[in-house]
Amino acid sequence: MRTGVFLFGGVEMEDAGPGPPLSTDRRSTNEEMWETTERVIDMAVLCDELGYDSYWLAEHHFQYEGYEVVPNGVLLGTVIAERTERIRIGMAFNVVPQWHPLRLAEDFATLHNISGGRGILGVGRGTVPREAEPLGTQIGSFDNPDKAAADELNRRQFDEALDIIQLALNEERFAYHGEVYDVPPPGIPDRGGTVQELTLVPRPLYPFETWQAITSPPTLEYVPRRGWGGVFWNLHPTFTKQWWDRFAEIYDQTHGRALKIGEKRTLVRCVCVADTHEEAVDRVRPGHDEMWKFLGQYGWSKGYMGSDGKPVKPGLIPSLEESMEQKIWLVGSADEVGEQIEWYRDLLGVENLLLFPMMPGDSYKAGEEQVHRLATDVLPEFD
Repeated sequence: MRTGVFLFGGVEMEDAGPGPPLSTDRRSTNEEMWETTERVIDMAVLCDELGYDSYWLAEHHFQYEGYEVVPNGVLLGTVIAERTERIRIGMAFNVVPQWHPLRLAEDFATLHNISGGRGILGVGRGTVPREAEPLGTQIGSFDNPDKAAADELNRRQFDEALDIIQLALNEERFAYHGEVYDVPPPGIPDRGGTVQELTLVPRPLYPFETWQAITSPPTLEYVPRRGWGGVFWNLHPTFTKQWWDRFAEIYDQTHGRALKIGEKRTLVRCVCVADTHEEAVDRVRPGHDEMWKFLGQYGWSKGYMGSDGKPVKPGLIPSLEESMEQKIWLVGSADEVGEQIEWYRDLLGVENLLLFPMMPGDSYKAGEEQVHRLATDVLPEFD
């Protein structure tokens, strides 16, 4: 089983928890956010030394609150690549509509080549209007009153951008003329002629994987048809199993090949391990509650199950007890967390597991302790 670590990359918060301040009232200093960036790099080095397979960061912008302060994980990944030996480096996820597709393709190819083929192309459509609209797109988030129209634009941009990115990374010469993008635009003069096609410089020297978050039924239909991997997070295990199997069905129908158990699918789970169950619960509660104080407003809890057996309406702020009962958060002693991972392996045949061991506000010392304990006390039984 390949096991990776996923971090938001947030500042430390001594007052994390369900109470004040409101997430919108937080404001981190520039110095705090840059120190966080340095600690994120240090954590990658530690994960490499501990034997984790991969290390993933999130792309976010303009977050003065300090929850997620890495705007360009591909750029940061080139630094991580120079300071590590073997760990693969991914983004969960590059928000594709917020990039020009050719710039993302160039930057990823550079990371991939510098790292000796350790880059992972993680792609997504985004979550937050505050980030999307200043960067030239829109997003149909839970709190966006124009979410239907915004979502339609975002999906068109995303679909065409991924066409271009894959062409640019895989073909020596390419051109693309769609509704959103036209590359190269007609009539560009060049030494007595006009530009008809482009060549990406550099292109990858090594094979690479593409992964996308599975966050909605349309995305579930889209990703396996494209042929790349799907990442499943914040879903009740019943819904995860339904989507996990549906992914394999669509892939088989589209590509004429049955996936092996767990192939091309990654499970993400928030995790906290301590000497005892009670210690783990006490330790993770502030970060859990801070996380949902922040993300609940964006509708992220829609993958939880309601009392009627259906997904809850967006806007739920779950308690830690609900998150644990629904097996969306894995919390307890090393034996308990190992048993929960084994439970998911029996249910899904998990071959790619991505662990989220640092909650919003956690200290990096605590995060380092978590990746140490997971690597030494939990994961060896899954080698």
